[in-house]
Amino acid sequence: MTLIETQQDRTDLPLVAIPSVFDDMIEPLREAFPLLDGIARVRMHTDHTFDTHEFVERCAGAQAVIVINVHISDAMLTELAGHVRVLAFGGTGVASYVNLDLAAKLGVRICNVRHYGDAAVAEFAFALMLEITRRVGALDRQLRDGSWDGAPGLDLNGRTLAIVGLGGIGGTVARIANGFGMHVTAWDSGRGDPARFVTHNVAPVPTLTELFAGADVVSVHMPLTDETHGMITSEHLDAMRPGTIFINTARAEVIASGALEKRLARGDIPAGLDVFDTEPLPADSPLRSMPNLVLTPHVAWRSDGANRNLTRQCVESIASYFTGGDYNAVTPGVAWNTGK
Repeated sequence: MTLIETQQDRTDLPLVAIPSVFDDMIEPLREAFPLLDGIARVRMHTDHTFDTHEFVERCAGAQAVIVINVHISDAMLTELAGHVRVLAFGGTGVASYVNLDLAAKLGVRICNVRHYGDAAVAEFAFALMLEITRRVGALDRQLRDGSWDGAPGLDLNGRTLAIVGLGGIGGTVARIANGFGMHVTAWDSGRGDPARFVTHNVAPVPTLTELFAGADVVSVHMPLTDETHGMITSEHLDAMRPGTIFINTARAEVIASGALEKRLARGDIPAGLDVFDTEPLPADSPLRSMPNLVLTPHVAWRSDGANRNLTRQCVESIASYFTGGDYNAVTPGVAWNTGK
């Protein structure tokens, strides 16, 4: 681990701490640092830590923190609020990473990033579908182990893909699915423009139960909010026919607690999961031993293009806060020029 700092001589400027970062985000972040010239100085640790004590220690003296894939507990947030005025998260669904109500009470602004990885997440959803239908990874391991047996696959062409949430990512998934020759259906919250169903060649379905019942593949693309928490229930999951493929690259918490694990335990549907109720996924999780699953460690959002968009938005939100703006603010916090 090394330490990267900017404008070290400008002690009159507020400090931005980046206590934890992935290797592939270091250079995109450095490219965005000029946005803070004359506004704030930066201290970035160039490794990734899940250790909460170490994370908080690395934030010492900072008024702003960029948070990359680290869950901020209530205890951490309360401690950080002694000097941190803004937390910029490298993700969209920040409600699963920090207590927004507590942040508002403590006067800490929470910022997210938006539409930074629509293509990255959509492509990864298809990577999971293709691993389930064509087993490329498993076939690679099989061949390396000396076998030439191969395995039968399934076509996506001609099958029905049901999308839960037709926003930026869901719309990109629909576009890709059309290229595969799939029949695409979707249910959406109704807050967006209804014309996007026509734009993306998607057939609307009025209820989630009907959507799940008519699908060959279900792909979830809803953000986590108070309204969407637990919105997919056991009833919806039970409506899936045996053999239906279930994909979740959104948030695990949009599914009612325990409902998906119970459905998958029946063993009659395969699934590709990139998100989990507890992350990292516990070593004793029953999901790890289910043979009908493809599991990945919440990486759908990580690509070169998404990294550039994400890191720049994080830096822009910090710059905006210190200059009186509200770019990507989820909670208002206290204005920088008024103090606490």
